[in-house]
Amino acid sequence: MAFAVIAILLYSCASIGRPDGGAYDETPPVFVRSTPAYNETNVSRKKMTLEFDEYIKLEKASEKVVISPPQVQMPEISAMGKKIHINLLDTLQDNTTYTVDFSDAIVDNNEGNPLGNFTFSFSTGEVLDTMEVKGTLLEASNLEPIKGLLVGLHSNLEDSAFTSIPFSRVARTDSRGKFTIKGIAPGTYRIFALEDKDQNFYFSQKSEKIAFLDSVIVPTAEQRTHMDTIFRDSLTIDTIFPHSYTHYLPDDIILRAFTEDFSSQYLVKNERLTSEKFSFFFADKADSLPILKGLNFDESDAFIIEKNPRNDTIHYWIKDSLLYQQDTLRLSLTYLYTDTASLLVPRTDTLNLVARAKKGAQTETKKKKSRKKGAEEEEEEEETVFLEMNANVPGNMDVYGMASFVFKEPVVAFDTSMVHLKMKVDTLWNEVPYVFAQDTLNIMKYNLYTDWDFAQEYQLEVDSAAVTGLYGLHTDAVTKGFKIKKEDEYSNIFFNIRGADESAFVELLSPQDNVVRRVKVKDGTADFYFLSPGKYGARLVNDTNGNGQWDTGNYEENLQPEEVFYYPLLLEPKANWDLNQDWDIMGSTLDRQKPDDMKKQKPDEEKKKKTRNTNRK
Repeated sequence: MAFAVIAILLYSCASIGRPDGGAYDETPPVFVRSTPAYNETNVSRKKMTLEFDEYIKLEKASEKVVISPPQVQMPEISAMGKKIHINLLDTLQDNTTYTVDFSDAIVDNNEGNPLGNFTFSFSTGEVLDTMEVKGTLLEASNLEPIKGLLVGLHSNLEDSAFTSIPFSRVARTDSRGKFTIKGIAPGTYRIFALEDKDQNFYFSQKSEKIAFLDSVIVPTAEQRTHMDTIFRDSLTIDTIFPHSYTHYLPDDIILRAFTEDFSSQYLVKNERLTSEKFSFFFADKADSLPILKGLNFDESDAFIIEKNPRNDTIHYWIKDSLLYQQDTLRLSLTYLYTDTASLLVPRTDTLNLVARAKKGAQTETKKKKSRKKGAEEEEEEEETVFLEMNANVPGNMDVYGMASFVFKEPVVAFDTSMVHLKMKVDTLWNEVPYVFAQDTLNIMKYNLYTDWDFAQEYQLEVDSAAVTGLYGLHTDAVTKGFKIKKEDEYSNIFFNIRGADESAFVELLSPQDNVVRRVKVKDGTADFYFLSPGKYGARLVNDTNGNGQWDTGNYEENLQPEEVFYYPLLLEPKANWDLNQDWDIMGSTLDRQKPDDMKKQKPDEEKKKKTRNTNRK
């Protein structure tokens, strides 16, 4: 510790940036002295003063400054001139090492250069505890570094400690997700991360993001040597001498943070914006639909139901015009509801649904007025109103693509004999077979598939009145021409994977970390065909329960979130390329896997450098 203090005191003083636009001051403030002294023992005072070599300020002190042991009452910390004043409001614990970790909150007043990773320590007893542990906190689902979360230690090894008592030592993660917990006494600990929303330093809300390590940690220290080199000039070495220092372990802890599946199920709202449809919106997903019973109408076979996969948004399209013309629909709705004990119990609500807007004269025709020249009388013409259909047919279609049709209301009849798909052969258009099916997730979407031929020209024709909507409207005729991409416009990526579970799947990703494609791992391979040239990342999920999606963890059940791994490079296949990539998912630690270009959480120093470069222009 003495060496650390001497090293701090030997820092050169900060230079002031030139007012004429010259070189920027890039030297951080230097710690000079404090009361009580740095690392002093037998301290009883709760008010402290830290002095620096230049005028300083504190940036986001409430977010960055962390005190161990955690303080129940928020301490008073302020900067004035060259000094920082600290007033601890909690009673000091006996024989305890206190650390005030400023992270990079202390900056010079001129250019904002941070004094990074500065921690002030003292002890109320005879001994100053100096052990440290280090690591990285990552988002479990996508390995993003997490900034600003608490990471804490418990000497109490019971599971209940994390959910009932404050941490004994804490730190906060920086912009790279890194943390260092200091001032630790020898012993055995459990380590956790916590998004401490209620600031009580323990896990008390299901909505708080958490992480935990399955094993205990035992802080240790060892003496290491590193070689310092003095150069005579830029090429010639003058002297090499060994330098001994204390290194603390473990220094490579990886914590994977997650939010538990928690739900408070209730009916958020109901609405009937138009007479022919009403909707229910629930707070969380459900395994089944609610039970609806009409009180002033017969609900049997009265609706076409449109729902999303989570069953938390449900639309009821009314079939019978006599029913939807009623001003008010009275009904009872029975669904599962979360009670005060956090248990799902049946609940029945009685609802009166009043239409905000009447269904218009949505018939086969509407009136259109036109005025003739001169003084002729106004006459009325009839204009046909068609069922609105959005035909999504890309002009340059992928060989794995499809044509799709989306409607504004449920479809009751679709005459596929009036849908014609043709391929141009020489100068002739030949009809080709296709598969036509309703989309599995959207009842008002229909998809057309076939085995497309590379570089061929196609035409899709939908005759007039091919589709009939729930309320009697028919579609207009549609003709779409398109072409399938050439085979040499595509690239392929083939992964040879080591270390994955048999139930794993791989997601091909855009540089923005969005899923482009997903395939299951088969016999240690994951193959992606017919890719457009561009940049791609890849993420592997060890799908433990085999449900085809990443699943979160649960602390009470001692269940970690499913493992996620990233291919450590962005791939950029060109047209007509095949890339074969070997991928050992355990080949590097999790904090080194995700490519920097894909990370949304950028290091603060990069942001400051970018801002400074912008200001210099």
